[in-house]
Amino acid sequence: MSAALEQLGREVRALLLDFDGPVCSIFAGYPAPIVARELVQLLVARGAAFATDLADESDPLEVLRRTGVEADSGLTRAIEDALIAAEVRATATAEPTPCGREVIVAARQVGLSIAVVSNNSRQAVEAYLRTHRLNQHIRLVVGRMYAAPDRMKPNPEPILRAANALGVDPNLCLLLGDSLSDIEGAKASGTRVVGFANKSEKKPIFEQAGADAVVTSMKEVARALVRLDDAAGDSTSPSGS
Repeated sequence: MSAALEQLGREVRALLLDFDGPVCSIFAGYPAPIVARELVQLLVARGAAFATDLADESDPLEVLRRTGVEADSGLTRAIEDALIAAEVRATATAEPTPCGREVIVAARQVGLSIAVVSNNSRQAVEAYLRTHRLNQHIRLVVGRMYAAPDRMKPNPEPILRAANALGVDPNLCLLLGDSLSDIEGAKASGTRVVGFANKSEKKPIFEQAGADAVVTSMKEVARALVRLDDAAGDSTSPSGS
């Protein structure tokens, strides 16, 4: 697997990181099911009939998706605003993913442009990056399009938007994500993709979906990037010339 990762690293020019998973667990201290329940309560207060179908929904992004399908733009904006506020609040107790920082720093060391491409809000991503002093390493944040949940991954639009803003052809970008929507979005956009299987059941799903590689820890990615950096250093040293 390390050889496959190193080969991918040599072939690409930009690393596109999903946020919740590869970088941190955003809802570690403010659990996603609580946020989802609060959003559903807001729907109930606004008289949304479909809210009863979401009583057991634990993913706030799915509440937003369903609202975008079932409700008018005004209610969708209200749920979007509430979710942005919850996500920003959640960043205060988010838990960094082990070796997530190391991946970012190592990617910079080997000369990759780095963007975060997330279904979470740009405001939340930027708040976390500032707090953890990672913003200096990240060239671009592409977050969820406001009140347009149909344009979240697996829609390839945010991935293509990131590639275009970085000035890198999509097939020279590598997306690293921990969900099937990341794999599907990457395949649709023509980018390479590594699946971060942070739960054992994800590995076969990502492989079947066509991920270029699957890792079970961010340490694997960091090590591969460090080896690339070491190899580049050796090739430019006097003894390697």
